[in-house]
Amino acid sequence: MKKYLDLAEHWLNNHLGLTGDNLMYTRLGIWLLVVGIVCLIIQQATKKIIQNGLAKLVARTSTNWDDIFYKRKTFSWLSNIIPALLFQALVGFIFKDFPSWHHHVYDITSAYIIFVVVATLNSVISAIKEIMEDSDNFKDKPIDSYIQLGRIILFFIGGILIISTLLGKSPFVFLGAMGALSAVLLLIFKDTILGFVASIHISVNDMVRVGDWVSMEKYGADGDVLEINLATVKVKNWDLTITTIPTYAFVSDSFKNWRGMTEGGGRRIKRSVYIDKTSIHHVSNEQIEKFKEIKLLNEFLDNRLKEIEDYNKERGIDISNGVNGRRMTNIGVFRYYVEFYLKQHPQINTDMTCMVRQLQATPNGLPLEVYAFCKDKRWVEFEAISADIFDHIFSVAKHFEIRFFQNPSGNDFKAIMNKQ
Repeated sequence: MKKYLDLAEHWLNNHLGLTGDNLMYTRLGIWLLVVGIVCLIIQQATKKIIQNGLAKLVARTSTNWDDIFYKRKTFSWLSNIIPALLFQALVGFIFKDFPSWHHHVYDITSAYIIFVVVATLNSVISAIKEIMEDSDNFKDKPIDSYIQLGRIILFFIGGILIISTLLGKSPFVFLGAMGALSAVLLLIFKDTILGFVASIHISVNDMVRVGDWVSMEKYGADGDVLEINLATVKVKNWDLTITTIPTYAFVSDSFKNWRGMTEGGGRRIKRSVYIDKTSIHHVSNEQIEKFKEIKLLNEFLDNRLKEIEDYNKERGIDISNGVNGRRMTNIGVFRYYVEFYLKQHPQINTDMTCMVRQLQATPNGLPLEVYAFCKDKRWVEFEAISADIFDHIFSVAKHFEIRFFQNPSGNDFKAIMNKQ
């Protein structure tokens, strides 16, 4: 190509009739215009070939990753390198009358080529991120953290190379200077470094995944994890607000991950009702006969009555005194009834812990706690099933002569006043 440029320059010298500085500047302008147009044509032609040729090739393949690289314009960025290399190769000829400019223009072109390479690699990183996000193996992994770290390293190296090229210095000179400023850099990138280390801990120990339900009282977070990146973790709360938490907080602070519940066989029901202690008493024979009419208690009552009768006979206990021997209580029968009711409930997972237990008595009554696991883990359905269970408990308690404790209300005081 230089041969044709020499012929063109010879023609210009013979026909323009310019001399001295006018000739040099006119020649420079013409060559810049000509080379610029040629480079632009090459760039557009290369881009067109890449777009049309690759579009057809990508459409024929069954894989998805090449479509993503094409969509991210990875190959389009490469079309900018060929014209830049051509221009750089001709810099010596174009600026031969301006030797002092030659070095600077060459360095600027080199810096532009480095910029294009960095932009191309950045599009490659973006494509890799999208490919990993579409993969089932990486959907719940904190890939944003590693992608962001890769970009930081890429831009850092690219920036060093561009600056060193423009200033004509070795990149190691800048790296050495940054080594001296390491304390300042550590302070500036403290959150980035902590976030990267935390991301490794989170990934290796499988502490949090995208989509997990987490609760973190310190930051007011209670909802699903939307995103895990290098600096922050985004949590979408149940009230549809977004809470942003530093990534390293999931390593340094405590939090609750509900993944075990969502992946397990049920969602826990753990609620108590408070029994009025004055309503607790031994059951009479008449009450036992009424209890036998309850289908869930038939077998239990027969076995328990025989067990109590054998116990008292073996020890010769005089049961005419209500204090002597073993007897059934209304709260005991009620507790077993609730447990049997839970175990036959279609939405209770009987393969997991299922029990009804008494807790420590309080001034507000005796707590009777239901501890079981609901098969349906969806929030709305879970709350509806739990409510149905306790609706039943409250409604049947009167059949066992059980009263629930509650603080007196206005109607209670009104009834007292009316009696007086």
